[in-house]
This record gives sequence, structure tokens and C-alpha cells, in this order.
Amino acid sequence: MKRPRFANDCFYHVYNRGVDKRKVFLNNKDYRRFFYSIKDFNDKNSSINLFRRVSVSGNTIDVGNRISHKIVDREPLVEIVSFCLMPNHFHFILRQIEDWGVSRFMQKMGIGYTNYFNQKYERNGVLFQGKFKAVLIDRDAYLNYLKQYVYLNPLDIIEPGWKEAGLKNWRKAKKFLESYRWTDCKDYNEYDEFLVSCKKKASFGDIKEYIID
Repeated sequence: MKRPRFANDCFYHVYNRGVDKRKVFLNNKDYRRFFYSIKDFNDKNSSINLFRRVSVSGNTIDVGNRISHKIVDREPLVEIVSFCLMPNHFHFILRQIEDWGVSRFMQKMGIGYTNYFNQKYERNGVLFQGKFKAVLIDRDAYLNYLKQYVYLNPLDIIEPGWKEAGLKNWRKAKKFLESYRWTDCKDYNEYDEFLVSCKKKASFGDIKEYIID
């Protein structure tokens, strides 16, 4: 698929999956490592990634094989509108706010997480299926649809094929989505220091609007 030419103040659906559809998150530490990377790499400045325990503002943070964070004023490349991490792929909705912001952010994410994953699991080679995919979001209706699509994506874990056949149990689906940790819907109070900066827009609503009671 031909990627769009990225422009500032435009919205994009950005996604990628593991090579050969392999899992790229094998446990919670992997998810947390990617989660922290979202903020760490969304910066015009260089990021510092060290596989060791680091102290931040007097607190020691353990994030899998560990990632250190600079305590400086950040210069974001993109606005992270929403995201969802799945066992073998991820989705972002991004708004570019700096020239080449989407490309630079995704390059840093891809290289950084692949290096972490390969070192941790003693493997070599690519982890993701080629370059990331991106689609320009050019209509409000499409933006709202994708917001729902991203947040509902985890239902594939408990009910594959639900998009085509429909959900059999909405109550079960609602409970699962409310408990699924790896989206920006969740409140990571235990990691306030590193909470991902996702600007919430009232027009987008929240997950409750997407589930039928």
C-alpha cells in the first residue's frame, strides 16, 4: 500500500504487525516497554535507552528490561490521539505536529522496540512486517469510525471473526474491553510520571459510546 505524504495538522491511522504475523508482545513487560516508548520516542530530541534500572525523581522504575527517560522539556513530533496494542500488532491514530513527525516517530519506535525485543529474546532480524502502514484520515466521520475501530480491536482476542458475524455476548465484550490494559482508554495511575500524553477531544467520546448495554 502506498503511504500518504505526511503533512502537519493532518490525522493518520498508523499500524503494523509482526513479521509472519508473529507475536511482538509476549508478556506484560513487553507491553509496558512499548507503552513507555510511546512517550520516550515522541520527541525531537534523542532518546536514551538503557537496559538497566534507573532512578527518576527519586523513584526507581522497573519496566521490563528497563528504559530510562530524560526529565527535560519535550518537543513532541506527533499528537497521539489514540492507540491500541495487540499481541501481534498495534494501531495508532496520530496527528503530525512537526515536519516528518510521523515518519520520525515511527522509525524511532520500530528500531527501539526491535532492538529491545531481539536483545531480550536472543534473536536477530526484523520484527515487524516491513515499513509501517499509514492511511490519511480526511473526514470527521472516518476519524470517528477509526476511533471506535481502534478501541474495539481487542475483541479479536476473545471472539475472532466478530466483525463479520457480530458479537454473541455484548455484556462479555464490554467487561473484556473495560479490563483490557493496552490502550489509551486505561488510566495508568501507577505510572503517573510517564503517563502518555493523549489529548482527549470531546467530539470523540469514550469507550462507553461504542458498547451496547
